[in-house]
Amino acid sequence: MNTKLVLKKRWLRWTLEILFFVVLYLALRGYMQREMISGQAPDIQAITLQQQDFNLYRAQPKPILIHFWATWCGICKLEQDSIEVLSKDYRVMTIAMQSGSNHDIKAYLYEHNLSFAVINDKEGTFAERYGVVGVPASFVVDRDNKIVASEMGYTTPWGLRLRLWMAD
Repeated sequence: MNTKLVLKKRWLRWTLEILFFVVLYLALRGYMQREMISGQAPDIQAITLQQQDFNLYRAQPKPILIHFWATWCGICKLEQDSIEVLSKDYRVMTIAMQSGSNHDIKAYLYEHNLSFAVINDKEGTFAERYGVVGVPASFVVDRDNKIVASEMGYTTPWGLRLRLWMAD
């Protein structure tokens, strides 16, 4: 058989396979994000594990990243260092969804050398308000408390930085 024809068929097959997986990925991502809210961000009033009072609707000089995660989530572990670095440059509030007691989450943070602010959402109350059905989930909220970007699943640090920068 002609080598050029074999290569052409191989490239066609690979292209179709890649296209199939991209479509499957986008469909799955859309399905997972179907419950996530948009528009006005629901207020969050809580005390962080670091004993800081947090109120989303308090006057905000800058956009904020609201990031839902869990100690039991493998993808969240891949993303946690990016969130840590991002929290040094931007306003970030993380919400540990159904991850145990305050002590359990503090131990996790200590074990992984993480210092970002955390609200313990034991019952999933905040997650429910935001329509979060899986973690990680991120929301960029502008200074007028409008959700300007939302993402479910792994997000690159540059993708989050760009969304926060554009919201400013």
